[in-house]
Amino acid sequence: QVQLVESGGGLVEAGGSLRLSCAASGSIFRINAMGWYRQAPGKQRELVATITNGGITNYRDSVKGRFTISRDDAKNTVYLQMNSLKPEDTAVYYCNAQMLRLLSSGFSDYWGQGTRVTVSS
Repeated sequence: QVQLVESGGGLVEAGGSLRLSCAASGSIFRINAMGWYRQAPGKQRELVATITNGGITNYRDSVKGRFTISRDDAKNTVYLQMNSLKPEDTAVYYCNAQMLRLLSSGFSDYWGQGTRVTVSS
């Protein structure tokens, strides 16, 4: 069994910072890309940032310069440092990872349970 567990969400004032963490555990052989997505009330889930296993990053335009994604492969963990937060960043943030399980034949997408981020104005 493989799972992703997020932490670090909460309530913060506009202009503040939060750091999200997502740790993968279980019978993992390899992890490719990891990323963060978010879903605001009444909206579709959207990509926030991704990072490849080579460290190449990608961000949605609205978070560029404010958010930083990173990963620690020794800990199977991906992070999202969020600075200068805005009320429009309020959402449930989900971790995603493309993982190859031990004794499996291919990579699969895995999702965390989500962590809520609320930014007050």
